[in-house]
Amino acid sequence: MRHTIFGNAWRILATLLMSALLGACAAVPQPLVRGANPEFVPVLPAQPLPPEQNNGAIFQVSQGGGLFDDDKARRVGDILTVRLVERTQARKSANTSTSKDSSVQMPAPTLFGRGVTSGGTPILNNSIESSRSFGGQGDSAQSNQLDGLISVTVAEVLANGNLMVQGEKWIRLNQGEEFIRVRGMVRPVDIRADNTVLSTQIANAQVAYGGSGTLADSNRPGWLTRFFNSPVWPF
Repeated sequence: MRHTIFGNAWRILATLLMSALLGACAAVPQPLVRGANPEFVPVLPAQPLPPEQNNGAIFQVSQGGGLFDDDKARRVGDILTVRLVERTQARKSANTSTSKDSSVQMPAPTLFGRGVTSGGTPILNNSIESSRSFGGQGDSAQSNQLDGLISVTVAEVLANGNLMVQGEKWIRLNQGEEFIRVRGMVRPVDIRADNTVLSTQIANAQVAYGGSGTLADSNRPGWLTRFFNSPVWPF
């Protein structure tokens, strides 16, 4: 019976370890590919329909340009430059301390005017004492900074005139590639005269910076390290 219990325990432990190892292998990040994320792929403008009668004039209705229009992005496919000025700082600290002491005294009762003893020693008197204490302290700080320029395209013009923009920039350096991805919503009034907008003025902004290649792989822990740091590891 004992051998059966131990055999089942080892089989359960082996199953858990295999599941964790397979999960760690499945969690290996896939290599980044340019254009793999459709949320950051540049959007091309729609092809204008040819007019029924093209008289060869300079003004074409299909282009939709006005005499006093500027060069700001306003149509699907137009290019807009985003100035990345991301700076965030966060700090959190916590300190907790609790303690509790209690004491209970139970004197020996008397029976017929005398205490209950055994061999002259009282046997029914009791006392209870307990003490508990807890102390906890935590401190966390984080800061980020991202500066640069990236040009994106207008993916959609909303009913209220706001622009949905998205785009990515890839830079190949030696043995790896680095990328910047931006997506969000821009108000036309926030676009400057030089057709730029600050990243802090993009609503629902998604800004991603990362890389791939030899340097990025060397900064990533292996699958066995991720397994021992995963929640499934019981120790």
